[in-house]
Amino acid sequence: MNLIHYLDIHIDFIKLDIKFDKNWEMEGRNSMMAKIIGILLMGLLLTTSIALADTYEVDPVHSNVGFSVRHMVISKVIGNFTEFSGTIVFDEKNLTGSSIRGAIKTASINTENEKRDGHLKSADFFDAANHPEINFESRKVEKRSDGYVAIGRLTMKGVTKEIEIPFNIVGIVKNPMGKTVMGLEGHLKINRQDYGISWSKTLDNGGLMVSDEVEIELNAEAVKKEG
Repeated sequence: MNLIHYLDIHIDFIKLDIKFDKNWEMEGRNSMMAKIIGILLMGLLLTTSIALADTYEVDPVHSNVGFSVRHMVISKVIGNFTEFSGTIVFDEKNLTGSSIRGAIKTASINTENEKRDGHLKSADFFDAANHPEINFESRKVEKRSDGYVAIGRLTMKGVTKEIEIPFNIVGIVKNPMGKTVMGLEGHLKINRQDYGISWSKTLDNGGLMVSDEVEIELNAEAVKKEG
């Protein structure tokens, strides 16, 4: 919620309070002044906390968006996406000002097999021509006992679902160029059927040619924006 929206909502409540004051001419004015001062102070604290958060841009050269899926029940096909971007706003002391956004180009899928990659880009799977991106945008970031979790909306093939992405901060260091770099690792599982990616075949033993569950592994280096 931005500061202007925050002030608009609370000033509307102030107006309602004044209508119900018995001696609103004096009491209402004093009450309104006190509330406005309180709201401005709260807004100032909110703005300050956001300003203290650091912003990092994902470095795709040193990052990876990988996945694996069971094939014919007995093995796994491993792949990744080669084109993606991401922005991380992080303040360890005040997670309310933290956020994660990411975008993946579906046509950049790579499983080291040109024919299979072409099928994955088709309407049977990602339909890259009509849905060129997979997007994630967090609503909030929470601390958990074993790390952090980004809670937000994942949009894929025109379908949006709320998911949780558990992740860890591996470390924050200075690179040889003197820039601050953050390392993150995240893991999650999704059901591709939830996003309309439903192609498969049933085997003689009742198993699926391609499993519904997809494991996703995220490894990122993100460079702090200066200034």
